[in-house]
Amino acid sequence: MRDIFDAKISCKNCNVEMKPIIAERSGFRLRAVKCPKCDEKIVHPSDLQNFQHYNDLKRKTYSVKLRVVGNSHAVSIPKEVVDFINHMNRNMNRHMDDMVKLCFEDYGKLSLNFINPERKKKW
Repeated sequence: MRDIFDAKISCKNCNVEMKPIIAERSGFRLRAVKCPKCDEKIVHPSDLQNFQHYNDLKRKTYSVKLRVVGNSHAVSIPKEVVDFINHMNRNMNRHMDDMVKLCFEDYGKLSLNFINPERKKKW
């Protein structure tokens, strides 16, 4: 199936052909077109939808259990979050056997990084 951004898009204000660009928002790379004359921008609908889904997930707070597994502790990550990460990074292994980065950021705060820098460049 062809993408709508494969077609030439003209600016509705000045009738000039819009040029493809990449817009960055909160670390997201959004495909867009921009009018060189009036700077009007149109963001790709599916990228905008993914960005909105990300913002919706970001606002949620999850209550998860801390479990003891052998000499370690485990926290379950909600399926909704893992599905979103897999959807956004199609190269990520569907089986969560991949190594992730765990950082002790501050007292009482840990962070998990699912995407290594090499993968992030492919986004």
